[in-house]
Amino acid sequence: MNQIVEGGWITVIGITVVFAILTILAIVMYAIGAFERGMTGKRKEPERTGEVEGVKPPETETEEIPPRDLAIITASILAYLAKKAEVVRPLPFRRKVSDAWRLYGLQSGMDEVENFNYEIRKW
Repeated sequence: MNQIVEGGWITVIGITVVFAILTILAIVMYAIGAFERGMTGKRKEPERTGEVEGVKPPETETEEIPPRDLAIITASILAYLAKKAEVVRPLPFRRKVSDAWRLYGLQSGMDEVENFNYEIRKW
């Protein structure tokens, strides 16, 4: 019983040491990353909305597609995809291996057994 308790304590201490070392390594890696970001000057900058003080972004003209044309384009794409999906693809066809060799092996094995039994009866 004493050996089981001792083994349990060794297991608990071992797991604690492993997780303590992993925690220390994680903290060191985070500190090195923060130090590197500080040295190179790469800091997270706030996102810009696209407007700078006093300057407006140029307005781009976008063409709107009429609903009728959009419906025609969508229908043609769907028809193309449906036609492409219905193309019959040939399935790979494998010929069945001839059973002649397997049957010959079985027959020769049976012949050997029969000959063996015949030879025993001769004695």
